[in-house]
Amino acid sequence: MQRLETRELAYFVAVAEERHFGRAAARLGIAQPPLSRAIKLLERRLGVPLLERTSRGVLLTPAGDVLLQDGRRVLQATTAAAERTRRAGETRPRLILILKPGIDGGLLPELLDAYARTPDPVPVDLRTCDYAEQADLLRAGHGDLALLHAHGQDLAGLDTEQLLLDPVVVLVAHDHPLAARPHVSLAELDHDPTPLWRAASAAGPPGELLQLVALGRAMKLAPASVRHQLRRDLTAVPVPDAPPVPVLLAWPEHHRSPAIARLVQTALTIATRQPDLA
Repeated sequence: MQRLETRELAYFVAVAEERHFGRAAARLGIAQPPLSRAIKLLERRLGVPLLERTSRGVLLTPAGDVLLQDGRRVLQATTAAAERTRRAGETRPRLILILKPGIDGGLLPELLDAYARTPDPVPVDLRTCDYAEQADLLRAGHGDLALLHAHGQDLAGLDTEQLLLDPVVVLVAHDHPLAARPHVSLAELDHDPTPLWRAASAAGPPGELLQLVALGRAMKLAPASVRHQLRRDLTAVPVPDAPPVPVLLAWPEHHRSPAIARLVQTALTIATRQPDLA
């Protein structure tokens, strides 16, 4: 059985992502000839072509595409192992909770207070991030748990518990005819002449799309929790018949930390007493 070295995977992933040996070499900080030799040696060892060389760069073969996906996960796992090991050796035990501000549905203050009252709690540090970064940061070992929306994130390698359901709103310009409505249905949105972006993901609308919405040239479905960070020229109108977005608490799968288990159980207990987001 062929064993792959971390260095080989890092070399291959860089070439596969850059689609160019020169750019990959610059990214890795090495010369191009030894990088090319390393990839050719890797292909010989595996017995399959990984890349198709062209005059403009490289293309992935089916085997190369498989190695890219698996290689990314392996490299991420090694980085996470190093980060978690370093943190485990800290003199001050702690938990790091990753979240995008505003998506906790008001649960976070009560969660932190209740957890602090459990037997043998450890300090909980908060790490804030942008939309849809929580799962990647968690897998990379930069935190112990994360609050996130289920839509728009890869949850591979994570265990999760649903805490709340985040209703869906449609973002429209403040002077759009729908802006004054108390609510609107999906059918009404489909019949509106303004183009509708339907994915209500946690990734959040990019700036370019928000500008189109503000100009009245687009509408965007989004989780209701984004209302707290809206621009002044946008309005969020509830869409009651749109499927809500689950709010999850996530942590690395197969983790056996008693502190994580206590925080998860505390969150579930509090969530059962909370209404879904309004």
